[in-house]
Amino acid sequence: MSNSSSISHFLLLPLADTRQLQLLHFCLFLGISLAALLGNGLIISAIACGHHLHTPMFFFLLNLALTDLGSILTTVPKAMHNSLWDTRTISYKGCAAQVFLLIFFLGSEVALLTMMCYNRYVSICKPLHYGTLLGSRACAHMAAAAWASAFLYSLLHTANTFSLPLCHGNALGQFFCEMPQILKLSCSKSYLRKLGLIAVSVCLVLGCFVFIVFSYVQIFRAVLRIPSEQGRHKAFSTCLPHLTVVFLFITTGAFANLKPPSISSPSLDLALSVLYSVVPPALNPLIYSLRNQELKAAVWRLIIGWFQEH
Repeated sequence: MSNSSSISHFLLLPLADTRQLQLLHFCLFLGISLAALLGNGLIISAIACGHHLHTPMFFFLLNLALTDLGSILTTVPKAMHNSLWDTRTISYKGCAAQVFLLIFFLGSEVALLTMMCYNRYVSICKPLHYGTLLGSRACAHMAAAAWASAFLYSLLHTANTFSLPLCHGNALGQFFCEMPQILKLSCSKSYLRKLGLIAVSVCLVLGCFVFIVFSYVQIFRAVLRIPSEQGRHKAFSTCLPHLTVVFLFITTGAFANLKPPSISSPSLDLALSVLYSVVPPALNPLIYSLRNQELKAAVWRLIIGWFQEH
């Protein structure tokens, strides 16, 4: 038996037993992280440089790209390092920092996805009030509120998690420091605090999810009333990428953290964690750029301009 005061490091889940598979995992993570860096970097650069893209929708998309970059850079580099150098360890402080940053970026992403849904609701259901409800100052305040609330939420959860006494060793069943895995190491007498952490998270995420579902019901009702087929297609083309990202991110994240212990297994936990923490940052730029002609054109102009300069 041990407690948190005597733990200097944690042992992460090894992704493979053989050296060849470890190097394969390294290459896969390298490819995914490079795709995420390139895709999100292009979106950020295109929106920042394209003055015609300085609208609420693209402003929130820029912030979403920043959270995607942050979340993948929090988990993947350490996993790549462990696969390359055949190690499993992460320091106690490093683990706490990883938990804090991951919750911070994922919490920001949930808040930003909710605000992006609100942006679509106002633009389609209340177009006459769009300039009033979503002016530049209002958008800046909303983004600042998303980042600040995620910071406080992450600080609360990280402090509460790492103040729990750990009585079940230091081996984590995940390739990064995931909060549910750390809670499994805590003493059974601290179950009320663990329950409190889970309850707060469920309430916040469920509240955002209910708001998104309610908003999209209103959005689709309004879209179906649009007389022209071209107008309906344009409205759906701006909504479907966001809905796809929300479904992939929230459903996999919620299932990974709330699934019953009876169906838990190392392979399932690993697959779910990759789906909510690694795949979305790499796929989001592709989903948004393929469905949005303005963004696609801005990205191509940025790429062509770069090649012409060099």
